[in-house]
Amino acid sequence: MTQRKSYAVGTGLFIVLGFAALAYLATQTTSVANVHQGPSYTVSTHFANVGQLKERAPVKIAGVRVGQVESIALEPGKEVADVTLSIDKKYNQIPIDSVATVFTSGLLGDQYVGLQFGSAKKFVSDGGTLALSKSTEPLEAMLGKFFGAGASADNLGGTYTVKARFTNVGALSPGAPVKMAGVAIGSVQSVQADPVKLDALVTLAIDKKYDQIPDDSSAAVFTSGLIGSQYVAVQPGGSPDMLKDGDEMILTQSAMQLEDLIGKFLVNGSPSDKGGNKPADGAK
Repeated sequence: MTQRKSYAVGTGLFIVLGFAALAYLATQTTSVANVHQGPSYTVSTHFANVGQLKERAPVKIAGVRVGQVESIALEPGKEVADVTLSIDKKYNQIPIDSVATVFTSGLLGDQYVGLQFGSAKKFVSDGGTLALSKSTEPLEAMLGKFFGAGASADNLGGTYTVKARFTNVGALSPGAPVKMAGVAIGSVQSVQADPVKLDALVTLAIDKKYDQIPDDSSAAVFTSGLIGSQYVAVQPGGSPDMLKDGDEMILTQSAMQLEDLIGKFLVNGSPSDKGGNKPADGAK
C-alpha cells in the first residue's frame, strides 16, 4: 500500500514538473519574440515564397537581431509577397544592394529574415526597398539537395527563358536545377503538356550571366544518382549564334526510365557476358 502511494505521488510530481517546464519555455519564447525595439525605420522587400515567415519574426545581420518583420502582404494580381521590415535606427548603414533571405532556425525552428551586406556605397533609407532577395527553400528542394540534385542558381541578376520539348520528363518538376558542366545555371520554371503536339513543354529560367550558350546546344533530363531528383543538363553546341530570351532548344533527350535501363541490361547483358561463350584456346 505504501509503495503504491509513493508511486502515485512520484507520478503526480513528474506531471507537475512537466507542466511547469512547458510554462517556463512558453514564457521564454514569448519574451524572445517580443523583444523591445527602440526607434526604427522601415524597409520593404519582396519574396516569391515566404514559407512560414510571420509578422514580428526577427531580422538578423550576421546572426544578430537588428529588427523584426512588420508586415507581410500579397496584393491582388501579384505573385510575390511584399514584406516590410522594421529595423533599429542604429543599423542605418545597410548597403542598398544587400540581399534579404528567408532562413529557418535549425531543422524545425521558426523562420526569420537574414540580411547579407552588398558592396554599394549608398545605403537604404527609411521607406526604401531591398530589390535583391532569396525566398525560403521548400522541403522538396532541400530533399533534392540531400539526394544529390544540388541547388538552383541564385538568379540575383535576373533570368531569361528558353523552352525545350521532351517526349518524357519523368519526375521533373518546377524548381529543379538546370545545369551546365555540373554547375547550376538556372531552374525549371514550368512543365506543361502540349495538347496538340502531345509532348512536354519545359520552360527553363537561366541566369542572365550565362548568355553565351550556343543555339544548337542540347538539353537532357538526367537523374542525380540512383534515386535522386531529376534535373535538366545543357550540353553546349558549336554554333556562333547564342540562345536568346524566348528561344526553343531543338536538340533534347528525354528522361530514361528505370524499366528501360533494366531492359537494356537484360537484353545486352554485361560486357563480361559477351565473351563468355568464346571457345577456349586450343578447343576444336
